[in-house]
Amino acid sequence: MRVLLVEDDEPVAESLRRGLLRYGFEVAWVTTGGAALSHREPYDVVLLDLGLPDTDGLDVCKALRERSDVPIIVISARSDETDRVVGLELGADDYVSKPFGVREVIARIRAVMRRMQPRTPNGAESAADRYGSRLTIDRKAARVRLDGEEVALAPKEYDLLAFLTEEPGALMSREQIMEAVWDANWFGPTKTLDVHVAALRRKFAGVITIEAVRGVGFRLEIANEGDGGAR
Repeated sequence: MRVLLVEDDEPVAESLRRGLLRYGFEVAWVTTGGAALSHREPYDVVLLDLGLPDTDGLDVCKALRERSDVPIIVISARSDETDRVVGLELGADDYVSKPFGVREVIARIRAVMRRMQPRTPNGAESAADRYGSRLTIDRKAARVRLDGEEVALAPKEYDLLAFLTEEPGALMSREQIMEAVWDANWFGPTKTLDVHVAALRRKFAGVITIEAVRGVGFRLEIANEGDGGAR
């Protein structure tokens, strides 16, 4: 999926760009409204900051909507309800307030794209990714099933599982995980990560293993039949 990122704050843009690239998105980054309106390469969704140096992002939103139906997600530090309402009335499809996490933005992108797509005929479920013979993750519906039964997960438990299973066997640092699952600008203790890892180990014992690598992070593996689930 091709993303046009319109953001003049370099640290925010770079963090978001890295996160999107890690999840397989193609990202074209521009820093002004003028550059966004003159961008000629095709894109599937726009992430639009309102506080641009050359023009108000709301004007850019209006201009983009007048020329196409491409989904527009506003990302802004403006938390005033008026800006939200005006942005949506001008054609934005969603609004994310700063600070935000990469996973939240990706979830919003996927939700907007689902709304743009026709429903699957006959009510068929969207395709789910399978991990071994027992675990499936339907990322479009944000549902996890174990032995065919849906597993109740807290939002961050789901986000953590979805992130770690994207590359089974890969060692993920604590910083990578916190950036992807919690907040792109997360600073401070990461004890909450250990708590959520412990919860996943309990709920998926015998299905996955999550190995703690001291001083680095975690590695998720799909367990062989009969293996234990925690390390």
